[in-house]
Amino acid sequence: MIKLYGYELSGNSYKALLLLSLLNLEYEWIKVDLMKGEHKSSEFLSLNSFGQVPVLVDGNITIADAQAILVYLARCYGGEQWLPLDAVSLSQIVRWLSTAAGEVRQGPESARLYYLFNATSINIDRANQKAEFILTQLDQHLRDRKWLEFERPTIADVAVFPYVALAPDGKIALDPYPHIQNWMARIKQLPGYIPMVKL
Repeated sequence: MIKLYGYELSGNSYKALLLLSLLNLEYEWIKVDLMKGEHKSSEFLSLNSFGQVPVLVDGNITIADAQAILVYLARCYGGEQWLPLDAVSLSQIVRWLSTAAGEVRQGPESARLYYLFNATSINIDRANQKAEFILTQLDQHLRDRKWLEFERPTIADVAVFPYVALAPDGKIALDPYPHIQNWMARIKQLPGYIPMVKL
């Protein structure tokens, strides 16, 4: 049985949960309460020395980092549909994994951390600027396509979706981005889609 260690309010944990559900895989959810500091316990640090969720354990394989988990699940259980291996297609997917860990993290994710979890070390003005930039780029990219790449959903969509969908938690309105809203609606209609837990 696959085990997923995570926190229900973590968008990165949700990425892994979402793909597990889309792939119709059975798994055991193990809560790591970030508010209680459980991610800094010696037990958890033995799984991920970075002290971050999510962590996936599949038999004797342990994978840390949301994007890495998406790659692992896609290749082990989802095949070419979710992560193609030809050089051009793979590079297109990796671009979005990088965007999820870069621009999306610096924008919508940081704004959410600031307001939802009182992460006052975050420069909220900079986070808002980053959010406006990436959401504008994303909306333009989706203007004439249904998915981030190809004619089907891939782990690119799963990687980018959570913190974009959670942007309102960071007081970032999605109303100005109709193509993003349409893309989000398509994701929510996928068989196996599960919503993220709300506060």
